[in-house]
Amino acid sequence: MKSIIVSMAVAGLMVAGSAMATDMPELAKKNNCTACHAIDKKVVGPAWQDVANKYKGQADAADKLLVKVSKGGSGNWGSMPMPANDPTGAKAADMKELVKFILGLAK
Repeated sequence: MKSIIVSMAVAGLMVAGSAMATDMPELAKKNNCTACHAIDKKVVGPAWQDVANKYKGQADAADKLLVKVSKGGSGNWGSMPMPANDPTGAKAADMKELVKFILGLAK
């Protein structure tokens, strides 16, 4: 009986662990954001959860973050620079949607 409970707990943790990976929006995968970012942990760039918490409560957070994503830069989260992303056409709409998603992660 004890082994059944342990097995169920392990299975539950495996599902919970993989659930976060599936929460990454398709736009993030399409635009290669996942190469450097994850929702809940630092990869090359900061965790999106950390970004959301940093900007939480700032009235102009979306505009500030959109500039950071489009122009790129370095120094805010370490020495690794973030490449610029062309903010025109369909990609502009993708970036706005991703910024909205990121800011929505704030706790």
